[in-house]
Formats: sequence, structure tokens, C-alpha cells
Amino acid sequence: MGVDLKARFARGKTVLGMIGFLGTPMVIEIMAAAGIDFVMIDMEHNPMDMDRLAHLIRAADAAGIAPLVRVPEVDPGLIKRVMNLDVAGIVILHGNLANCQALVRAMRYPPEGERGTCQIVLSTEYYPDDWRAYADRANRTTMVLPLVEDQQGLDEFEAMAALPGVDGFFIGPYDLSVSVGVPGADFNHPAMSAALDRVTALCRQHGKAKRSGSSLVF
Repeated sequence: MGVDLKARFARGKTVLGMIGFLGTPMVIEIMAAAGIDFVMIDMEHNPMDMDRLAHLIRAADAAGIAPLVRVPEVDPGLIKRVMNLDVAGIVILHGNLANCQALVRAMRYPPEGERGTCQIVLSTEYYPDDWRAYADRANRTTMVLPLVEDQQGLDEFEAMAALPGVDGFFIGPYDLSVSVGVPGADFNHPAMSAALDRVTALCRQHGKAKRSGSSLVF
């Protein structure tokens, strides 16, 4: 799965990443060659299908770059299929308390969540010798990373930051700026600056990672 993002966060490291809008493995290989640690493969703004997604995840794994996938909604069926492709984490847009809770349940094997089990998928290497050890490792290492991009997310952010199972947050600057009434993602505006300061402070308080530019910082 390339870079172990959670292990780097535990050591207080910064990791660099980019959003992957293009459905070609070569772009991901170029990212890795340039020293990028993770790619967020986008399923929100393009017609990405599961077959193409699988090729991109394999390219990321082969190149040693961690694959995150941005899904358009908390659909347990979709999330199960994405997780079975062996991703480093899932990003959910318009994060709020309810969909963060739902995402944790969908991504974690029982008893921590409700992820469906299948032994013959890529994430298990097609048949694990010890299912319990595999499930525990998957629950421990796969990242839950909501996007904060509207007023509801800001209003509920303290509860989201304290939620067990959520590992960190991305900020969606353009949607967030529209939601708070200052389109253009201008973080020099007092409303946007205050929102960023609050998110940063609460992430530090609760030990969660936060996106800054094209990086994730602990």
C-alpha cells in the first residue's frame, strides 16, 4: 500500500499528496517519481468506474505511493468494493458528524464496524492465513478522512474531531468559502481565517491530521 500514512503521523511527520482527476496510471507513476507520498483518487467530479479505479490503485501500490479514494457519498456497498481494492484510506465529502459515524462503521470490520467480509479480494491478498489478524490490521491502518467544506461541518467539527476512528481531515476550500459567504477560497478573509484556525486548533487538540495545501500534517 505504499507509504504508511498513519505511521508517519504517529511520528509527527508531514506527508505530501495530490488529487488524481485523470484516469491514467502514468500520472500516478509521475507523482511517485516526483516524491509525492499519496494520491487522492477522485470519484466525485469525474466518471471513474471500478475497473479504472482498480488500475489506478494498482499503479499507486506498484509505485510506492499510498492510494486514498474520494467517494461521493457514504454508500456502504460502494465503500466495501473500494476497500476490497486495498486502499490506504477513504475521503468523504461534506463531512459532518452523521456521515463520519456512518463512514467509520462502513470501513471497519466487526466488532468495530459493519464492513462486509470476503477472503478472496485484493485487500486480503486473496486468502489470509489468519483472518482475525488481517481484520485487526485493516481496522488499525486504513484511514478515515472527511472533507470539511460547509457550515454544518464547521458547526459540528469539535464533535467530529473527537470521534474515535476518524484519523484526520481535508479542507475543501472552494465549497467551504461558498458556504460561509465568501466565494473564492480567500483565507485572508476573517471568516475563512477563523474557520481554518479553529479546525487547526481542534485537530491538534484531538491528535488528528489536517490538510494544509497539498500536504497532511499531524
